[in-house]
Amino acid sequence: MTRIRMFATDLDGTLLRSDRTISARTAQAMENARLAGIEVVWATARARHSVHTLASSCGFRGKAVCANGAVILDLADGTPEIVDTVSIETSLAATAMEQVRALIPGVVFANVGPTQFFAEPEYAALCEFADHHRHLHEMVLADTLPLDVEPMVKIVARHAEVPSADLYRTAVAAGIEGVELTHSGAPYMEMAAAGVSKASALAQLCAIDGIDASEVAAAGDAFNDVAMLTWAGTALVPANARTEVIELADRILPTNDEDGVASYLEELVAGR
Repeated sequence: MTRIRMFATDLDGTLLRSDRTISARTAQAMENARLAGIEVVWATARARHSVHTLASSCGFRGKAVCANGAVILDLADGTPEIVDTVSIETSLAATAMEQVRALIPGVVFANVGPTQFFAEPEYAALCEFADHHRHLHEMVLADTLPLDVEPMVKIVARHAEVPSADLYRTAVAAGIEGVELTHSGAPYMEMAAAGVSKASALAQLCAIDGIDASEVAAAGDAFNDVAMLTWAGTALVPANARTEVIELADRILPTNDEDGVASYLEELVAGR
């Protein structure tokens, strides 16, 4: 059996319980894995500030792949240091947004930078705090996007009436150009630079540390985890995942509310 040297995990729906917290058991399991020589990496659609808050809540001090692979953070000293970003060219972003607008009239957008969040007023009006872990006053509102203010790591699109999963499927079927489309289960569709995914960022980290993909176990529950799960040597999926994602699993874990990730890490450490 291949020795696991890196464990990469999605957050929402996988590591986090349904109340969006990390249990004490899971926090301890991650720390024990680190002490056993296993590099634990968070891989999420979330932004830097949200990841920092979660890491502070449980003492996590590893690396985090954010914005579906467009941003890599190092939390070794407790602060979210940006190690690398991959941005979407402004012209490509504008073209992709125009294509989606033409495809589904009424769609509205926000552009996510490494540190700032730029939203059309109509987009902001649809948001709850949990969507982006930002209050309205923490968003920069603009009638016209994109803005050339800071690098854009992600575009998010939503519609007042069309479910986000349907928006995603429609955009994928149409073949939107110049961006990587994905969906994390949130109430919006997400777009990154072409070729960017959780898998591409993890491969970058593995190259630095001399870790082969076969030595990586990855856990995830949604469409934005598919590239990571198919790239990693071991694909782990919680029982609460989407059916299409469960079909990719080498192993199905207990649900997120049952601390499925913790149970796997405990077993992994015990077998060292």
